[in-house]
Amino acid sequence: MNFKTGDKVVVISGSSKGKTGKITQILRDENRVIVEGVNIRKKHLKPNGQKEGSIVDREAPIHASNVMLIDPKTNKPTRIGHTVDKKGKKIRIARKSNENLD
Repeated sequence: MNFKTGDKVVVISGSSKGKTGKITQILRDENRVIVEGVNIRKKHLKPNGQKEGSIVDREAPIHASNVMLIDPKTNKPTRIGHTVDKKGKKIRIARKSNENLD
């Protein structure tokens, strides 16, 4: 998976199509990401000894193939490429503008 926590992404398919946000968590085993303010679901919490029962809004995971990185130069969705810098370190680049993402 080419995404990192803190990347700004846009949802390209599904019920939250067109929404943008930052990645808050990555679930690599399931190939899913949690994006801030996207794919909001209601969670019902049972009462316990200290708290009352309630209904809270939570961000649900979305499949990584349904999000695209936003190009920092053009603010449009772009694919992620990889290249090697002068020091020999592998870095991520935006395919549309060749802008460094790391």
